[in-house]
Amino acid sequence: MKSFLRLRSWLSLLAAAVLAGCATEERRPEPPLQPAQVRAQITSLLPAAAADREGWAVDIYAAFSSLGIAPTLPNICAVIAVTEQESSFRVDPAVPGLGRIAQAEIDRRAERAGVPKLAVELALKLRSPDGTSYGERIAAARTERELSRIFEDFIGMVPLGKRLFADWNPVRTGGPMQVSIAFAEAHAGQRGYPYPVAGSIRHEVFTRRGGMYFGIAHLLDYPAAYDRHLYRFADFNAGQYASRNAAFQRAVSAASGIPLALDGDLVRRGSDADAKPGSTELAVRSLARQLGMNNGEIRRALEQDVSAGFERSALYRQVFELADRLERRPQPRAVLPDIALQGPKITRKLTTEWFAKRVEQRQHRCLERAAGL
Repeated sequence: MKSFLRLRSWLSLLAAAVLAGCATEERRPEPPLQPAQVRAQITSLLPAAAADREGWAVDIYAAFSSLGIAPTLPNICAVIAVTEQESSFRVDPAVPGLGRIAQAEIDRRAERAGVPKLAVELALKLRSPDGTSYGERIAAARTERELSRIFEDFIGMVPLGKRLFADWNPVRTGGPMQVSIAFAEAHAGQRGYPYPVAGSIRHEVFTRRGGMYFGIAHLLDYPAAYDRHLYRFADFNAGQYASRNAAFQRAVSAASGIPLALDGDLVRRGSDADAKPGSTELAVRSLARQLGMNNGEIRRALEQDVSAGFERSALYRQVFELADRLERRPQPRAVLPDIALQGPKITRKLTTEWFAKRVEQRQHRCLERAAGL
């Protein structure tokens, strides 16, 4: 009997060891995909209407690799979702009524600068380097890349162009992800650019490789403690850390009792900023005694609003501690900014929340396609 019991015990131990071994095998992480496998995966997830799918996959993967961003399925689908939303995977998408939009911008700038309308009309009748007048070229422009080149000529060749626009080209976004050109120029200055620059960083934004590189950088190349890509989508539209900053504004409002617009804009910048602090800064100042901080310390902390360091500041930590205590529950650390979208290309009532949720829906459909492969 004892022998039988010992045998049964030994068999039980053996079975447990085998099961443990199986469990260990199941938990063993899969080896990372090779670059060719990732590119093939990207190709398979692109919308059916995208032309030159392999070319898109090469440029998307190259951006991930150059930026050191993991090409996970959620990240890949996030990039695909934004690109589909912004351009339907067209490198330089046509904008309906672009010539009319550009002419209206010229008229606004002229009125602001006090330039007579007749002078503007005469300037636009001048022949540009391609033989046609600037007015004709602007009226015929279909894409932002075309329009940007026209304004470069106009600013560089016509004295009135410099007076109206100085060295500031009014075309501010471009490429398949509609990324900010100012962001691209700043990012290239800080991090470099992995390709030869054909003319300028502005010109690179209007290429597929440059537009995807800078668009992916704007979307993913910054640390953020978000639990959903939804908030990165909002940041893509409103500015990096806008969702975190909107949550901070909500916490400030809860702690101070002062209603605030949740727009993610924490501090007013410019020559009159010290004389006229913004509404968020004033609300935080009302908490100065509870925070044990003076106005200068509050201002310096708020000026970190475009960096990850703001979350490590004493101001950020103490404001949330106050709000959590007063509300008797943890306050959200990310909130969709409440911003109405404005711009010459926007013809209907849209918001940052609408944009973020629309892109998230596209991301979910991409992930569903991946699950079905």
